[in-house]
Amino acid sequence: MLWVVLAVGVAAAVAVAGGSLAGSPQAVLVGTAVTRAGMDVAGVACVGLALAGVFLPRREALPGGSARAREEIRSTIDRVLVLTAGAWVGLVLVGVAYRAADAVGRDVGALTAGGLLAYSTRLAAGRGMVLAAGCALAVLVCAAVRIRDPARVQTRLPLVLALFGVLTPAVTGHAGTSADHQLSVITVALHAGAAALWVGGLGAVLVLLRHRDILDHVLPRFSRLAGACLAGVALTGVANALLRLGSVTALFDTQYGWLVLAKTGCLLLLAGLGGLARQRLHTGRTPVLRWAGIEVALMAVTLGLAAALTQSA
Repeated sequence: MLWVVLAVGVAAAVAVAGGSLAGSPQAVLVGTAVTRAGMDVAGVACVGLALAGVFLPRREALPGGSARAREEIRSTIDRVLVLTAGAWVGLVLVGVAYRAADAVGRDVGALTAGGLLAYSTRLAAGRGMVLAAGCALAVLVCAAVRIRDPARVQTRLPLVLALFGVLTPAVTGHAGTSADHQLSVITVALHAGAAALWVGGLGAVLVLLRHRDILDHVLPRFSRLAGACLAGVALTGVANALLRLGSVTALFDTQYGWLVLAKTGCLLLLAGLGGLARQRLHTGRTPVLRWAGIEVALMAVTLGLAAALTQSA
């Protein structure tokens, strides 16, 4: 919960300080920032939970006591996924209302049904958020079915749906209006997907997969994935910043540039923490419980900055 507050707080503070929705009422500005950060956190959490389910070792690969713990963890993942996906649906729908209010320059209370419908159907950003809500709802249904009968829904299906739900608002937002539209959409999609797998996966491992036998199976696999995600986030982040900024000087004299620099600083710190964790893993020591909490907190700050970045000009 502290990680969620941290991400949402950073997003709201940066949005208010930067006036990223210039001309909008203050309540709309704050509401847009909070709901955007909240839906990002919920979406990333769903990706992480689903990824943890995919990474769980087979029962046959574990001794008796660990096999029972594995089933308890699987059940917990599905129950938490239902709650998180439900929160995600609600945050996206509330976010649609705030975005629609910003589009017409009104308070949310003054928004008409026609204005809300027009934003949700005529604008790419609105359609993207509605589609994200549909993906979140599908994740919720899959998890609910798995609670009753895990064999009816493959573990990978909620992961694919959650990833699609995370990507959709990103590629239909500021990337969709970029001058180099196609390349921008590709880089943003890869950036958001890699970040969701990395951040969500680490959070889920830290919170849910604490059993030693299960950690011994999961950590090496997740470590390899995290390294690939780090490289993907870095490369696509640089590419997208170049497409948006156009020049090096824009890094220092625009709000977008300052946010890019702040995210870059967080990324470098995260790379250092991840490298230290990998080094300890190779020497046979379990790194997660000591550093992962700090790493996820830093990731929460980065998510807040990313949410603010999507609202900056």
